[in-house]
Amino acid sequence: MAINLQKGQRVDLTKSNPGLSKILVGLGWDPVQSGGGGGFFGSLFSGGSAPNIDCDASVIMLGANDKLQNNKDVIYFANLRSNDGSVQHTGDNLTGDGDGDDEQIIVDLSKVPSRIQKLVFVVNIYDCVKRKQHFGMIQNAFIRVVNPNNNQELIHYNLSDNYGGLTCLVAGEIYRHGNEWKFAAVGTGTTAGSLSEIVRSYS
Repeated sequence: MAINLQKGQRVDLTKSNPGLSKILVGLGWDPVQSGGGGGFFGSLFSGGSAPNIDCDASVIMLGANDKLQNNKDVIYFANLRSNDGSVQHTGDNLTGDGDGDDEQIIVDLSKVPSRIQKLVFVVNIYDCVKRKQHFGMIQNAFIRVVNPNNNQELIHYNLSDNYGGLTCLVAGEIYRHGNEWKFAAVGTGTTAGSLSEIVRSYS
């Protein structure tokens, strides 16, 4: 059974799953259906079409003091693989339609270089300023951690806050704790207008 987390909770990842060295991190979201009174219940009865919102999941690999050491340590749709091969983004999803994960990132914890202390998983809306889009137009956002060896879901965190007006979500973090790895459910939204703006906040 997966551990369902609330915002701010932290949980052991490797200590409670001995032998776990590779994980799949899935991030998902659905565009809010338009029409019929708005909001979730409006979408149930309206059958309205959803706006085309391109959300992008990325990983920022941080060193000591939560600082980005190299721009190559940002894994996103235009840089799908870290230099050391420890983080692999499986590719860009342009709409968010359909069930399950919208984007997936595979992390080989055993290959993450010792200089990296934390992996931050963020989701931002591509071209959000020009398109006048924000996360109030998204629903059912989540981040989950899966053991790819047996497809067992280990951790699930639904981002259920009101993110209206916000354009970037820090969904969760995986960080070193001694010789183990932990997961933190962050769920913080910001008004960063692009991935580069998010990245600058860690430099």
